[in-house]
Amino acid sequence: MADNTSPEVPVRTGPTPTSTLAAIRIAKTDRTRRPLPRISGKLLTGIIIVVVISLFGILAPFFVQDPRFSGNDALLPPGDGHILGTTKLGYDVFAQLAWGTRGSLFVGVVAGGLALLLAILFGVLAGYFGGVLDEVLTLITNIMLVIPGLPLVMVIAAYVQHTEGLGAFARSSLLVAIVLGITGWAGSAVVLRATAKSLRMRDYVAAARVAGEKPLRVIFVEILPNLVPLLAAQLIFGVIFAILGEAGLSYLGLGPTGSITLGTMLNDAQTGQAVGSQAWWWFVPPGALIALLGTGLSLINFAIDEVVNPKLRLAPQAARNQRKARRAGRSVSENGAIA
Repeated sequence: MADNTSPEVPVRTGPTPTSTLAAIRIAKTDRTRRPLPRISGKLLTGIIIVVVISLFGILAPFFVQDPRFSGNDALLPPGDGHILGTTKLGYDVFAQLAWGTRGSLFVGVVAGGLALLLAILFGVLAGYFGGVLDEVLTLITNIMLVIPGLPLVMVIAAYVQHTEGLGAFARSSLLVAIVLGITGWAGSAVVLRATAKSLRMRDYVAAARVAGEKPLRVIFVEILPNLVPLLAAQLIFGVIFAILGEAGLSYLGLGPTGSITLGTMLNDAQTGQAVGSQAWWWFVPPGALIALLGTGLSLINFAIDEVVNPKLRLAPQAARNQRKARRAGRSVSENGAIA
């Protein structure tokens, strides 16, 4: 009589790679103990930096003198009466820094929000509907991607600012924010399109469509809530791009001359020969504040990336386990297995 028993499948009895053990352990902890990821050091640091700078830009202008008051002595170093000294025209640098921070934050928020709306329009709609609409929106997105960003912003800003009939709006912070917003959405649209295209195939989205839900309701109820971490990351990226872009435009003389921003402060310092006059207190504070604000927003963005991509959150723990294994005298292969 023939033996119908199936051959035994060899079972691996060797040690499990430390990276796999770390991933399983952290995943179980995330499911059972905390539904949301633990606040990391980079997230806390980024939030503190951004909150402090934001409060400074919102509240400090109420407690400083007029940033356009030129009755002070010129090029005074930091000291009594002027915390950060004065400019070549007698403007108080601390007062200009307070108002410039508010102006840069305004440009960043408006431009970042506008870029995010355009990215949702061109990315999410293209990824969900597909077909001809996807091809048309993707073509427009690709065209915006291949056009160099800074030259495009410079051309649009220079053209709009010399257009008759706009008045004070032609050199305002709002106009610069709009220009930066309509030129900085393409990269985010590509990311959102790919994610929306993946979510469109999920079971809950298919169930909503079978139930007769309208497409826009499916997008707002089923798609966008699952894109919140990604949308937040893209918004922060847009704010960073806008603040740095405004600083670059202002340094080149294409910024909002009708208002004060950190970029216009740098432009005034450059035209006023602050470096040649050794007036470091004129250009160092706005430059340092731009760098700090960009650092804080980047740290928050990195922390959000860890939420969107769990592998980034598990990788540090796996690396620590491997280092512990090496210190214990056990060799660890590239894939994390202990020999």
